Amino acid sequence: MQEEVEFVLDTAKEQMQKAIEHLDYELGKIRAGKANPKVLDDVKVDYFGSLTPLSQVASVTVPDPRTITIRPWEKNMIPVIERAIMAANLGMNPDNNGEMIRILVPPLTEERRRDLAKQAKATCENARVAIRNMRRDSNEEFKKMKKDGLAEDAQKDAEAEVQKLHDAFMKKVDELYAAKEKDIMTV
Repeated sequence: MQEEVEFVLDTAKEQMQKAIEHLDYELGKIRAGKANPKVLDDVKVDYFGSLTPLSQVASVTVPDPRTITIRPWEKNMIPVIERAIMAANLGMNPDNNGEMIRILVPPLTEERRRDLAKQAKATCENARVAIRNMRRDSNEEFKKMKKDGLAEDAQKDAEAEVQKLHDAFMKKVDELYAAKEKDIMTV
């Protein structure tokens, strides 16, 4: 029985960690007035008939806080990359000089900053819900195990352990949100 409890605990921890990693990825895509190459992660380029991630056809760099530069491996990809960025509807205008594409990141208005902070908060709330669901699922497993012969003390200990995991991961969500909010609201 103890091995099953450990398995449920390990599974819960793994799932909660995945929720945190997904949250970190999603928060990275919310632009905060500074140039961030992650905002281009979802841009797909038509590379010889197949949609390919931008990072696989060009190098994306941030030379300064307001600029993203994209250097395609092949010069003939410049107009294709430009069209893909425009189609992605990121609110950015690519500018090419024949060698590379430069994107100037416009400063955010106060209203836009508040909207992005709300978006970040909603993304964090989704992660919180996922973590709570994992805690609930684990506790239900422990209740089933109790019916199958797990001692009541062992069940209570396992539920306490899941609660500790839950609390630790909720704290990580709060920390990620606080950092992102500070990043967004800093002019």
